[in-house]
Amino acid sequence: MNKSKNTKPKKLFFPIIACIAVIIIGLIYYYFFSSMLKHDENKIVYIDDNDNIDSIYAKLDPISSNHGMAGFKTLVRHSSYEENIRTGRYEIEKGNGAFTVFRKLKNGLQTSVNLTIPSVRTIDKLAGAISKKMMIDSVALYKALTDSSTCAKYGYTPQTIACMFIPNTYEIYWNTPIDKFLDRMKKEENKFWSFERTKKAEAMNFTKEQVITLASIVDEETANDKEKPMIAGMYYNRLKTGMPLQADPTIKYALNDFSIRRIYHNMLMVSSPYNTYKNTGLPPGPIRIPSVAGIDAVLDHVHHDYLYMCAKEDFSGTHNFAKTYEEHLENAEKYSKALNERGIK
Repeated sequence: MNKSKNTKPKKLFFPIIACIAVIIIGLIYYYFFSSMLKHDENKIVYIDDNDNIDSIYAKLDPISSNHGMAGFKTLVRHSSYEENIRTGRYEIEKGNGAFTVFRKLKNGLQTSVNLTIPSVRTIDKLAGAISKKMMIDSVALYKALTDSSTCAKYGYTPQTIACMFIPNTYEIYWNTPIDKFLDRMKKEENKFWSFERTKKAEAMNFTKEQVITLASIVDEETANDKEKPMIAGMYYNRLKTGMPLQADPTIKYALNDFSIRRIYHNMLMVSSPYNTYKNTGLPPGPIRIPSVAGIDAVLDHVHHDYLYMCAKEDFSGTHNFAKTYEEHLENAEKYSKALNERGIK
């Protein structure tokens, strides 16, 4: 009888322990491994140099469930994360529990960003556009890109540094510092200038910087990619014969006024190395970051005898080409008349 009484508590003990274990496992899963997000969609969290643990909590709280935040804070309290916060762009995916989110942030397992280099006209615009996609400060980047020693490190001057930026889309980490970012852009530029492109530039007796500079003018002249090789061929003919390029977009750049719709004679008097009416040859650098289509249009320019062009009077964005100045004057008169009729000044 005594033996049976002793075994009964033992039989009850194990189910109780099992139930407690299940409850504990359930709580661990609930707080640390069930989805931390409130909603069923991925979220991006940015952590920068100014963040501390409280600001990180503030960024996570609006997108997190109560149990998820509780689990995350518990993990933080039992780690050194608060003293070792890593900057970055972190994607919190649906289904990620507090443990996974904590591991991402603690180990710096960030998600890259697709950075598209824009075809903009000025370095300050470039710096501003990049800073919107990365942690880089626009003022600091602008200073670097206009600093002679920094530009020289990559083989450029402040006038030609825009040549290093090829307007493609690149995967890069959001918190990449300026020096590493510029190193990456140089690497991508070297990759862009393939053996074939380099040989085409050499056949024109052009440096890569000269190709980019002419491409920037071609891009400013038209958005029509099919016509760009024709325009590039015309400007190349002028360069070969020693004629001034007389490219209206360079006047806008020299005046730093890109809203101008009509170039008048007094504007052609502006004193600037970018004034291709007063100076022969190419300007000292590109007047914008040209498109890949513009660069290839220069390298694959059409061989013809045209020396002049004028925007078509139908405002189609294309041009009338001419071999003689007399023919060009006729085209210019038609375009001028069309401008007057539309009241464009």
